[in-house]
Amino acid sequence: MPNAKIDAVELTRQLVRFETVNPVNPEQGCVEYVGRLLAKNGFDISYHDFAPGRTNLIARIGGSDDRPPLCFTGHLDTVPLGQKEWSMPPFAAEISDGKIYGRGTSDMKSGVAAFVCAVIDIAAELADGPGVVLVITAGEETGCEGAAYLAGLDGVLGKAGAIIVAEPTSNYPYVGHKGALWIKALTEGVTAHGSMPELGVNAIYKASRAITKLEDFDFNIARHPVMGPPTLNVGTVDGGINVNSVPNRAEIGIDIRTIPGQDNDAILEHLSSYLGDDVTLAPVVNLEGVWTSPDDPWMQSVFTLMETILEQPIENKTAAYFTDASILTRAFDFVPTVVLGPGEAAMAHQTDEFCHVSRIEQAVDIYRQLAAQWNKL
Repeated sequence: MPNAKIDAVELTRQLVRFETVNPVNPEQGCVEYVGRLLAKNGFDISYHDFAPGRTNLIARIGGSDDRPPLCFTGHLDTVPLGQKEWSMPPFAAEISDGKIYGRGTSDMKSGVAAFVCAVIDIAAELADGPGVVLVITAGEETGCEGAAYLAGLDGVLGKAGAIIVAEPTSNYPYVGHKGALWIKALTEGVTAHGSMPELGVNAIYKASRAITKLEDFDFNIARHPVMGPPTLNVGTVDGGINVNSVPNRAEIGIDIRTIPGQDNDAILEHLSSYLGDDVTLAPVVNLEGVWTSPDDPWMQSVFTLMETILEQPIENKTAAYFTDASILTRAFDFVPTVVLGPGEAAMAHQTDEFCHVSRIEQAVDIYRQLAAQWNKL
């Protein structure tokens, strides 16, 4: 088996040069580049497309009847560049002042590059034990489409004993994240000429009444000791086609972030009853939160390692964003899950996105140690 050491910084740069803006630029070329690298180093790989060019990759090495593998997961799609002009080329992956710049550097091609390089470094060791499974997805940014597709394929994911999600945390271990319930709320009316509004039914008025009620919505649940309370935000409002017509349709975009103990479907039902018959609700993204008790033995072993590497005590923290763990943790029967990656969370989706080179190099060491520890337990 080849044992060539791969440089994670250079791999990050190579991955960033693939334009994988979701949904404009499919991930297939980028995913297959990673797949060829892993196959060359002894990993069994399989590709699974949920749409043309929207390619997921599963890679495995090792295996044991006594212990499931450790899972590393990350996605290779990115969000669009945004409207603000970049000062650095967004797909050139240039390095300046110890940072790699480009779309996807922090969120999260650096994380994927780091765990790929880490497991290739110790591939021979991993082959003789429970090993690892890598789940590299497409379509995460628009609601974990790729992960959901994999979870729906009978037997494709197999088993895992724990999950490392390489999303951006500046290499600080997070014990979970909130869930996300994005809802499209529709109101309908009857159109009429704007000079004769009494002949119509104004859908925007219905929407405005719903928005006022949403501001006072109570989840009626105690706040989580780490994640805090669930939240609701009205993020978009759209309605009407011209100023001199009574609008017969309006749409509200609602972003709810949930905490452990909440059921998204129950929230949807409660909200529908609360808003009444004038509003029709349709979920757009429906992802449960992720939480692993900090007292979990494996999580404690992660904390112990990270206290040494980061040279500081580890506090219980969670991510503000959602990840593919919303799907994969459940698909793997609620195994312990840590969110831990080299990117900067504050740079995700930002203009002039960057990742520190030193964080990538540190992440390779972290992932290598965690994989080696798992293989020896």
